[in-house]
Amino acid sequence: MRMKALPLSGLVWMVCVSLLLGVPAANADVVGSIFITGHDPDFHALLGGNALGAQHINQAAITFVMDPAFNTFVAGGIKEFLFVECDTCAVPGGHTDGVAGMTLSAGGYPAGTTFETHGAADGLDAELAKLGTKYSALVVGSDFGGMLTQDELDILNAHQTDIISFLNAGGGLYGISEGSGCCALTSHDRWGFLPFVTTEDPKDQGESGFTVTPFGVGLGLADSDINGNASHSVFKGTFDLNIVDTDPSGDILSLAGRGKVSTGGVVPEPGSVLLFGTSLLLLAGRFAFRKKT
Repeated sequence: MRMKALPLSGLVWMVCVSLLLGVPAANADVVGSIFITGHDPDFHALLGGNALGAQHINQAAITFVMDPAFNTFVAGGIKEFLFVECDTCAVPGGHTDGVAGMTLSAGGYPAGTTFETHGAADGLDAELAKLGTKYSALVVGSDFGGMLTQDELDILNAHQTDIISFLNAGGGLYGISEGSGCCALTSHDRWGFLPFVTTEDPKDQGESGFTVTPFGVGLGLADSDINGNASHSVFKGTFDLNIVDTDPSGDILSLAGRGKVSTGGVVPEPGSVLLFGTSLLLLAGRFAFRKKT
């Protein structure tokens, strides 16, 4: 026996069968892009033992949620994101204005050109209505050491339906740590704008022995980026997102992924498994075994 190629008509037939079986084409569906983390790189991009690593986390996250191959608004020419924190509040000890950290992040995100910052006292409610028209992504600062307060969180939570609709239209969301045993500026209903997200907090810990997963490596992150500062919460589940990095106990520090979003979780985008299966199907047709006579 030997392998003999099928004629072109056979390949066409196999493709038709795949389509009839409902095998999706790559990126056929519009999906939302989400990156959430228990690190607080809005603070540590400016202050701490590993500023460069924190800058790299910001860069990887914002690049992921604003990837024009998936973010329909970026692809349509909207390249500004909305950064949420209280930048009009007095800054208590242990916190900093996250705008400085974002601006310093690798690649640079200068305020007023690639992002705007708004808090509860600075028009946040009205700016959230501009998701998808003025902004292609939403970036939510940390409540320690950034400046997300309960006032901003309450407004975000009240816009839960709008934010989910924005994601399902192809928008992006980068959410930074909520919850700390020390000095959090929020006290309840954390992550209410993504109600399926649950965290263990407080889990304030120095970053030592943290590990990036292969998925995180694919985002451009390394172990050197996620160690050397501090983090303030871990996620209790994956919510059908991909694990980006973990602490020495195996607890989840960051998650990222794309899919359809609901109040119950994320339905991942049509994955490479089905596409890989289609490729195998075609290869099987291309190199079908035939008995040599």
